[in-house]
Amino acid sequence: MSTSSGMASPSRVRQRRPASEVNATERPTLLLLDELMAGLNHTEVVQAMELVTAIRKRGITVFMIEHVMKAIMGVCDRILVLHHGEKIAEGTPEDIARNRTVVEVYLGE
Repeated sequence: MSTSSGMASPSRVRQRRPASEVNATERPTLLLLDELMAGLNHTEVVQAMELVTAIRKRGITVFMIEHVMKAIMGVCDRILVLHHGEKIAEGTPEDIARNRTVVEVYLGE
């Protein structure tokens, strides 16, 4: 939720920050994020992307299930695209952006 100024509500962003609450002594190696960006406004998506990037810089592998392509393309090194449970593409963000099947399935011709 946003404030009237369009800024992200601090409490809403905190609700989406489970990864930042990981105890430093636990040293996780993998973090699964399922639709982290769902329902977030533009400002909140940017903040969440920054958070995911910071987590990755700590050496934690992040596995994201996400429909917000801006987020996926902005924070992932490798992307696997599914359509009806079947893999239709895999590669770098650049590979995925150029993949004709992905474009047809998700954007139409």
